[in-house]
Amino acid sequence: MAHGQKDGEKVVYVGDSRVKKTVKNTVPPDYSSYPGKSEAFIPNFLLKEWMVAVVFLVGVLCLVISEPAPLGYPADPKNTSFIPIPDWYFLFMYQLLKYPYTSDQYVVIGTLIVPGLMFGGLLLAPFLDTGKERRFYRRPIASSLALLTLIASAYLTYTSWHHYQLELKATNTIPEHIKREEEMKEKKAAGGAASGGGGQQQKAAGVVAADDPSAEIYKKATCVSCHGGDLKGMPNNGIPALRGVGDKHDKEQIMNIIKNGQGAMQPQYKDNIAKGLTDADLDKLADWLAKQKKAQ
Repeated sequence: MAHGQKDGEKVVYVGDSRVKKTVKNTVPPDYSSYPGKSEAFIPNFLLKEWMVAVVFLVGVLCLVISEPAPLGYPADPKNTSFIPIPDWYFLFMYQLLKYPYTSDQYVVIGTLIVPGLMFGGLLLAPFLDTGKERRFYRRPIASSLALLTLIASAYLTYTSWHHYQLELKATNTIPEHIKREEEMKEKKAAGGAASGGGGQQQKAAGVVAADDPSAEIYKKATCVSCHGGDLKGMPNNGIPALRGVGDKHDKEQIMNIIKNGQGAMQPQYKDNIAKGLTDADLDKLADWLAKQKKAQ
């Protein structure tokens, strides 16, 4: 402002050009142009992690809805035909314990040392790998260990499941949850047929010709130890009932099962001969079992 201001003179204020104008930028910078740099935790990093978690959660919910939980029979320690198998995410550990250097006298290695190193290393990874580099090919040690662990887990999981399938096929065993589901479907179908079949209900299978002399031969044979004196078997243990067996097998087929076995059942011919039965007795036994048919 000029000195000696006169009345009516216009006053003009001039800003100082040396003072820089400050403008606040509310948009966070794009850190993608700076590899190895960090980014704003809120909201950038948190939002991306939350979106990935939501997608993963929706996928898990879809799997849960589409595939019901398998339910087998109640646990029975007497069931020697049962083939144990853990959940899929423990298959790699299950297979690891089958190897000689992680089982028997070395079981501590398979149950404590190896899992301890794996999970302990996972917990210590953020403290051991403190580098700022994020590209995996510039972190050879961490990337190699992660890739090796992934390949080993995938291999052990596949091998364990493959061996389980081969064991089922070799023993002709149906997994309990599949067998139980089939039984429930059969019961439902039988119930529907009984209620919708014009009032005609199917009668339960009973013992046919219980007073036949061959019934006494059955009580002396090895069959009775598993299938029971009442021919009801032990379904919970995978041992079928012999009531109604004549609907599935004829006399020749039953004799062939006695001599050669079937599925998990071992041949019983020599054991029966050792118990004092003759070929004629076994022939009568097969003929009597072939008569065991469901009442119509």
